[in-house]
Amino acid sequence: MTTPHPTPEAPHVAVRGEAHLDVDPEVARITITVSARGTDRSTTLADLTRRNTRALDLAKTYGDAIEKLETGTFSITPEPGKHGRGERIRAYHGRVHLTVELSDFTALGELTTRLADLDLTRVDGPWWDLRPDSPAYARARHTAVTEAVQRARAYADALGTTLTALLELSDTGLVPPPTPLGGMRMAFAAESTDAPPPLDLEPQRQTVTAEVTARFTMAPPTL
Repeated sequence: MTTPHPTPEAPHVAVRGEAHLDVDPEVARITITVSARGTDRSTTLADLTRRNTRALDLAKTYGDAIEKLETGTFSITPEPGKHGRGERIRAYHGRVHLTVELSDFTALGELTTRLADLDLTRVDGPWWDLRPDSPAYARARHTAVTEAVQRARAYADALGTTLTALLELSDTGLVPPPTPLGGMRMAFAAESTDAPPPLDLEPQRQTVTAEVTARFTMAPPTL
């Protein structure tokens, strides 16, 4: 539909509405890298399989606190010898990458330290986030529209008139929380005999930004 042009009998006012909401995160994500190294390929694969299974089994013990448990990349890489001719292999390096997403942040601190205490296992994160269908996005849109209407009414009121109709409403951007770089990294070369105390992790609040533009007609003001 073509937007009518403004006229003295139906002047227009165009405004922008914005919302910036700080909300608590709903999920946290950590990545796990399980490693193995050895001079024999079969032994290295067996060690890697055993450690991967142990990490998976540990994560699964947290039941409903785990929303996602996914295996990413797997690699087994031969390391050539530094000296000598031919294709002599010095060692084999194996890695499996896992991703765990949790909604229970109390369980997160305990699971993180228990995973990091496993043999040749590295933990990175957490990365805090909202779910794709989080109500925070709808609240941000609603707030942005409300601000646009209030701003347009304020302009009309300054002219001594009122709004008469909405001509156009455009969503110029719903910006999800940024994914922070880095994060915590924990790793131990060998398993300890005593279970480490759980980490006290404070959730990082998320900022959701929404922007709209709106165009209204006004009753002709008396200038």
